[in-house]
Amino acid sequence: MKNTQRGGLTARSFRHEAIASIALTGILLHLALRYLFGAPPPLYQFPLQAALVLAGLPLLYDLMVRIWHREFGSDLLAGLSIVTSVLLGQYLAGTVIALMLAGGNALEAIATRRASAVLEALARRMPVGAHRELAGSIEDVPLEALGVGDVLVVYPHEVCPVDGIVLEGRGAMDESYLTGEPYRMSKTPGAEALSGAINGDAALKIRSTRLPVDSRYARIMRVMEEAQQNRPRLRRLGDRLGAYYTPVAVLIALGAWYFSGESIRFLAVLVIATPCPLLLAIPISIIASISLAARRGIVVRDPSVLERADTCRTMIFDKTGTLTYGEPRLTEQLVAKAFQPVEVLGLTASLEQYSKHPLAQAILRAAREMSVPIREASEISEPPGRGLRGIVDGRRVWIASRHRLAQEIGVSETALPSSTEGLECDIALDGTYAASYRFRDEPRVESRPFIAHLRSKHLVTKVMLVSGDREAETLHLAELVGVSKVYSSKSPEEKVAIVRDETSRTKTLFLGDGINDAPAMLAATVGVAFGKNSDVTAEAAGAVILETSLVKVDEFLHIGRQMRRIALQSALGGMGLSILGMAVASAGYLPPVAGAVAQEVIDILAIVNALRAGLPPKSLTDF
Repeated sequence: MKNTQRGGLTARSFRHEAIASIALTGILLHLALRYLFGAPPPLYQFPLQAALVLAGLPLLYDLMVRIWHREFGSDLLAGLSIVTSVLLGQYLAGTVIALMLAGGNALEAIATRRASAVLEALARRMPVGAHRELAGSIEDVPLEALGVGDVLVVYPHEVCPVDGIVLEGRGAMDESYLTGEPYRMSKTPGAEALSGAINGDAALKIRSTRLPVDSRYARIMRVMEEAQQNRPRLRRLGDRLGAYYTPVAVLIALGAWYFSGESIRFLAVLVIATPCPLLLAIPISIIASISLAARRGIVVRDPSVLERADTCRTMIFDKTGTLTYGEPRLTEQLVAKAFQPVEVLGLTASLEQYSKHPLAQAILRAAREMSVPIREASEISEPPGRGLRGIVDGRRVWIASRHRLAQEIGVSETALPSSTEGLECDIALDGTYAASYRFRDEPRVESRPFIAHLRSKHLVTKVMLVSGDREAETLHLAELVGVSKVYSSKSPEEKVAIVRDETSRTKTLFLGDGINDAPAMLAATVGVAFGKNSDVTAEAAGAVILETSLVKVDEFLHIGRQMRRIALQSALGGMGLSILGMAVASAGYLPPVAGAVAQEVIDILAIVNALRAGLPPKSLTDF
């Protein structure tokens, strides 16, 4: 989060706290002079008058700015109440109103700061400088001074400052905070290093591949900031309610004055009518929910998705990485006669441990399951589109596609095993074809129960699977997880057309990987991206789930449902109590000062209730 943003939020909080302190001091001095020292009226009224000048005028100025911009919200009732109290000589009531309004705004700012603590922790975690190597010497420089291609040294246990490629050193980095991977990733020359990852016990020399502002961690920071800056639809609903509520309250106040002939009742009604619950409870519940989501590994880029997600009646899923693990398993090893399967697997896995390709993890998993020893490799290179190469125990190992491998080792593709439409890689040892490995992506263990519970627990009427994969694989997965509406072999453009058509009839939620599915996410009512295999800054996604789990999707739905319920409960409940208070004030049973105190109690109840949105219930899942 930018320092300017945090500074602005803190300054706003302190300003309202100062205004509230002035109003409270004026009230306490007034009570002391009047009841403890028996001072005459002009003297004991002076603290209240001073407080109204010092505290009331800044508040009135803020309200006048809003009127100038044609923002006629319900907080205008507070300004009208302050002006009326001064005109009627009810200085105590006016000062209490100023205290109530400033205190409520200060409470909102404080609650926002506390709810944002999880997001601020991201900013505190990022280093402000780096160790750059230049002409054989190392100098400490600020992040802003770094450029693409700079050579940096990351010392043990430091946070990697930029995205880059390892040049020298062997070690490991903890990337779980960024990718959700529960283990350290091995690093050797040629391996990718992510900004925000924590280095292990060995120093690494890296070459930066992106500017700091474009690196993974910086982008995460930006989506966090956007989550706080975006104004959700539910808050706009609160403004519209306030626009209707304000004239109604004024009419009730005028009616009380007209039928009673007592102007004091006009003020009393306005005081109790001030709807701080509507003004404060909704944004506090939103920020609290964003904080709760962040603590659960869910980045809410657009807060309005919290309101809309649980109202979506059609859920549309991509296949790979959403309903499946996106981690193919090695299902078939076709080994040439001149080689031993265990030998080939051991050499291949020893090289693949340095790669982040999805098939690399499948090969490593198969090697571990077969207790095949994994050794160190050297001279590793992975040129784009040319596969992975290296030396293991003096053997030259090359892993590539069948077309690339056949072309470069001078073998006809017809000499290789027949091709498959599924996932495949081919291996050459010392320039000779050795094996072909085939893989299958398995469905997530939670996919079927998650889909099965959507109709009964979330009122979802249709579940769709829209995939670019071939029909046989898509239908096979759909049968395993329980999806009846299936679209296969679809291009991104065709996916968009399908999603748009469905969204024209009902609200839709699209879940994908945030890269190839970005256009479809934009077409849906709510777009959700898994962040493990994609850049979490995919602008199409309203929410990014850092841990690739459908359990987290269910948590997201429940957080949105809880936020909607608590926000409306706080706002409408507070307004209901205020309307009841207006009726009592109209009848002459609630004077202005007592009304201000009663309204303050209503405010506190509504705000405290809104803060519950940041508290996780006993369970955030129901399947």
